[in-house]
Amino acid sequence: MSAPEPIPGARLLFSHDAAVAHLNHGAFGMVPAAVQRAQQRVREEMEANPHRFFAVGLEERIAHVRRHLAGFVGADPDGTALVENASTGTSIVLGSLDLSAEDEIVTTDHGYGAVDLAVAATCRRTGAVHRVARVPLEADDAAVTAAVLEATTSRTRLVIVDHITAATARVFPVRRIVEAVRERWGGRAAVHVDAAHVPGILDPRVGELGADFWVGNLHKWAFAPRGTALLAVAPARRERIRPLVLSWSAEAGFPASLEWLGSHDYTPWLAAPTGVFVLRSLGIEAVRRHNTALAEYGQRIVAEAIGAEIPPATGLPMTLIPLRPGLADDPSAAAALRRRISDELSAEVGMAAWRGRGYLRLSAQIYNRPEDYQRLAAGLPKLLERP
Repeated sequence: MSAPEPIPGARLLFSHDAAVAHLNHGAFGMVPAAVQRAQQRVREEMEANPHRFFAVGLEERIAHVRRHLAGFVGADPDGTALVENASTGTSIVLGSLDLSAEDEIVTTDHGYGAVDLAVAATCRRTGAVHRVARVPLEADDAAVTAAVLEATTSRTRLVIVDHITAATARVFPVRRIVEAVRERWGGRAAVHVDAAHVPGILDPRVGELGADFWVGNLHKWAFAPRGTALLAVAPARRERIRPLVLSWSAEAGFPASLEWLGSHDYTPWLAAPTGVFVLRSLGIEAVRRHNTALAEYGQRIVAEAIGAEIPPATGLPMTLIPLRPGLADDPSAAAALRRRISDELSAEVGMAAWRGRGYLRLSAQIYNRPEDYQRLAAGLPKLLERP
C-alpha cells in the first residue's frame, strides 16, 4: 500500500512545528493560520471597545454562527446551541435529566473517559445506576446494537453512545441504535450521541438520526478554534435543558440560555465559520480520502515495524495499533509511554489502555506526510525494547 499524494499547498496552511511529527490530530486538532487570523481580528475588535462588543449585537452574531454551523452538520438551528466542547454538552444533558435511584444510565466500554467521570458524578448525586455495555473491538453493526440494547432495562433513562469512539477509533451505528432503543422502550429511554470526532470526518445529518441529544466538536476535524462545539436537542427535550451557568439569558430558553455567558470568550465561535470555509475550499471529500488513506498507510508501516497485528480498516483518519502485553496496559503507563515517544522521537501520538491492553492511536491530517510515520516506524522498535 502506497501513501496518498499530498493535497497541494495544504501543509503551508498551518503554523505547526515542522520538526515534530504531529500524529494525534484527533486529540486537540490544529487550527489553520487563516482561522487563527480570523479569531485574532475578532479579539482585536473586542479589546478595542469591550463594552460595544458585548453589548451591541453579539447575541445576533452568535445566532448567525449557530445557524451556519448547524447547517454544516445537518441539525435544526433552532434546536442547536453552541457550547465549549463535547464534554460540556454531555454534562448539560446529564444535568437536565431528573434522575433518581430508580433510574439507569447506559454507556459502552468504548466511551470517552471524561464522559464516564461525568456519569459517575451524576450517579453519586442522584443515586442512579451506571450500566456498561461491553462491545468487542471487532463487533459488526448488528453486534454493537445488540450489546447496547442488552444493557438497557425498563429503568434505563439515558443511553450514551459514541458515533466515533475516541479510544478505539470505531464507527458505531448510532442511527440503528437509536431506532432499536426507541422500538424497545419508546420515549422512556433517551439517546445521547457523543459525536466529538464526527464533524469534518462524517456527514452526520443530525436531524435524520432521531437522537434525543447530539453533541459534536468543530475544533477537531472541522478546523474551528478550540472551544467550539454544537449541542443539538430534539424538540420534545428542549424545554427541559438547563444551563450549567445561569446568566442574563437564563429565562430565554434553549438555545440562548446556554450561549449567553456574559464575559465568556466568544472569539472561537465567531471565527469557526472560517474553519468550515477552509475545509470546504480544500474539498471535504478530498480531505477525507487523503486522511483515511494516509492513516491506513501509517498504521501499516508502524505495525509492521513493531511486529503488531493490523486491525481491519475502519475508513477513518484515526487508526489503532495494538501493543504487546505489558506495554501501556493501564492509563498511567499509557501516558508515560506517550510522553517518552514525544520526548525521544519528536512524535505526538495518541495512546489508550483499553480492557487491559495498550493501543497506539495514529491520526492523519492534511499537514502530515508519509515521512512522519516513517520516522516513527524507524525509532519506535528500539524505544519499546527499553523499560
